[in-house]
Amino acid sequence: MTITIEKCTIKDLGLLQEISIKTFNETFKDQNSPENMKAYLDKAFHLNQLEKELSNIFSEFYFIYAGREIAGYLKINTQHAQSEAMGDDCLEIERIYIKQSFHKQGLGKYLMNQAVEIALERNLRKIWLGVWEKNENAITFYNKMGFVQTGTHAFYMGDEEQIDLIMTHTLSEIRRRALLQ
Repeated sequence: MTITIEKCTIKDLGLLQEISIKTFNETFKDQNSPENMKAYLDKAFHLNQLEKELSNIFSEFYFIYAGREIAGYLKINTQHAQSEAMGDDCLEIERIYIKQSFHKQGLGKYLMNQAVEIALERNLRKIWLGVWEKNENAITFYNKMGFVQTGTHAFYMGDEEQIDLIMTHTLSEIRRRALLQ
């Protein structure tokens, strides 16, 4: 299976909406009410909202393909596009989702490595993300990738307040290892 990663552009808006809704729904529909899921999906993945995010120069989206099929996507933010004020030397992974049919194939690691490479190229200090405290599979994955919990913040799923763990990974160790090779 050939794995490729492609940066999204405004021409990908419809495909971005489709993969966003599908992967978010697959990941969270069983733990949330249908009303809260619908409210969130309608707001977060509305074409106007996604177009606004795609047009922000401090946000980037990437599709990952397994063969010719889109398997998931990544959204990163820097500077003031970050959902929390973490500093200009940080990169936020706001979304990293893989279709269920492609889970356990290493694709999340490919997307994570894409984010790390971008952060290293830009000489950033740290990568961070928010992950729902009940998403144990994702938390385990992020821990394996070197992230540690450094805080929490509120996330709203419709009208329900949920808690996201803020997890960070400093890039100094990755840089040090790269210099030794």
